[in-house]
Amino acid sequence: MINDPNSAITRDLLQVEAETENVYLSTVILSRRADQIAEKQKEELRGRLEPFVNDIDNLEEIQENREQIEISLMYERQPKPTLQATQEFVDQKTYWRLPDAPATEAGA
Repeated sequence: MINDPNSAITRDLLQVEAETENVYLSTVILSRRADQIAEKQKEELRGRLEPFVNDIDNLEEIQENREQIEISLMYERQPKPTLQATQEFVDQKTYWRLPDAPATEAGA
């Protein structure tokens, strides 16, 4: 197994569906977790880049900021949210649950 977190590896579908016994449910869980991770990363990046935002949009005053570039590159080097979500799920570190089924009426 490759230890590089940025490398996609081929997964055995039986391993992915082992926890849910349904590959489609596993895919939905992975997708939603990847969305959560991506949103969290986006918010962190926005928060770290916020001090660099200029109120003036003058092209002459825009300068390359080395620290801003380094922060952006650091986030680009992070593992993709889908890869992170898949690894968490396979390692059984993802909490998931099915919503409660609606109650059915006995007379209907």
